[in-house]
Amino acid sequence: MTAVARPQVGAPARWEYPPHSEHVLSNGVQVVFFHLPGQHVVSTRLAISAPLWSEPRSREGVATIVTRTMDEGTQSRSADEMAEALEVNGIALSAGMLGSGMLVDLDATADHAERGWQLTTEFLSEPAFDAGEVGRHVHQRLAEIEQELADPGGRAALEWARSFYTDSSRGSRPTAGRASTVAGITSADCRQFHAASVRPSNATVVVAGDMDRAQALTSLERTIGRWAQPAPARGAADASPSRDEVRTDPDRILFVHRPGAVQTQIHLGSLGPDRRVDGGWAPYPVLGFLIGGSPTSRLDSVLREDKGFTYGMRAGFRSRSHDGVFTVSGAVRGDSTAESVDLILGILAEAGKGFTEDELHSAADFIGKTAPVRYATADVVAGEAGALRLDGLDSTFVTDYLAQLSQLTTDDLARAWSLWSDQPRSIVLVGDAEAGADAVKALGRGEVEVVE
Repeated sequence: MTAVARPQVGAPARWEYPPHSEHVLSNGVQVVFFHLPGQHVVSTRLAISAPLWSEPRSREGVATIVTRTMDEGTQSRSADEMAEALEVNGIALSAGMLGSGMLVDLDATADHAERGWQLTTEFLSEPAFDAGEVGRHVHQRLAEIEQELADPGGRAALEWARSFYTDSSRGSRPTAGRASTVAGITSADCRQFHAASVRPSNATVVVAGDMDRAQALTSLERTIGRWAQPAPARGAADASPSRDEVRTDPDRILFVHRPGAVQTQIHLGSLGPDRRVDGGWAPYPVLGFLIGGSPTSRLDSVLREDKGFTYGMRAGFRSRSHDGVFTVSGAVRGDSTAESVDLILGILAEAGKGFTEDELHSAADFIGKTAPVRYATADVVAGEAGALRLDGLDSTFVTDYLAQLSQLTTDDLARAWSLWSDQPRSIVLVGDAEAGADAVKALGRGEVEVVE
């Protein structure tokens, strides 16, 4: 029997983000189009530059309420009629707020995409903001706030932002608002914010899927292209960018007391880079992966595998509008709180001594070679492109940083880590302070404040 030679496996070809074309509708709306053969569900992302800092301080959360109520009835249809029109055409619709703006998500088959854009244009142009619908969503948001405060992870993240940024910084307060600001939101507030911020001049439409480009542009022109620019709203909030400021004394530990808690939620954070950082973005996903982005990361190797203190810790760099953050978060056994904090800080300090070639290649290979799977659907392609547009970038950013991965050296990682490792940090613990606060104080890692 003749043996068959084993085939040689070569290096994978370089992957690039799907190519796109750009256009402008007659009303000024920017269009980014990705033709993706085989993706029969067409994904649309409408990115509207309506940043959180454009909300009135006394009505923070109004942007989120607007995203939740724009499609809850228009001047032409009731909320039930709008819901029925979406359902019978198989159209999935949602919307939400990022720090830099609003994203409206629409998914439909190619045959129903134009109908989806027509309904989107309707609620963009003539939302009713019915008092009953707005009131319902305000009550839902107030219930969410209670749940966020009751959840240890949510409470830790909220307290970290409040303790890290100054009170005047928008980043110190929840994206969707606090109870004191949400409770007073009315239909009039929604109309005012919508008129001031949800405008064609602020919008980019990203379309991804198996749809003819000429057909798509024609359909967009007779739908979203007819979205008229409203007159300037009186009393519109100042939408000029506002950089968040870090407190002058952030190096402290805040312990939120939860009597009898058997676990302690840890949330540590410090300043990090944005996507435009000198030297490129590529080192930072790698660093996050190695420190706390996988089951084999340095944090999990010690706290989970060696010590058995946690089911898993996570760490990584996250870019924001004008800067970024580095965070570590996870829950540990309550009786290990102090030791866990000490170990985490020690692991972060040890990272300053550098990373090995094996670590670098394992992380770079995972991030780079799984990209084709992560970006395999029209939904993800459109979503990433829409979020990048709100940050003033296009999808070539992804191609460029993935290409940079293969060129990284351990010196690049060391340099990138050194730029941000000495930044001021805050630590929030949510657990039984009576059982653990004294041991945390004894670490000498910073001032410890206990709050109820």
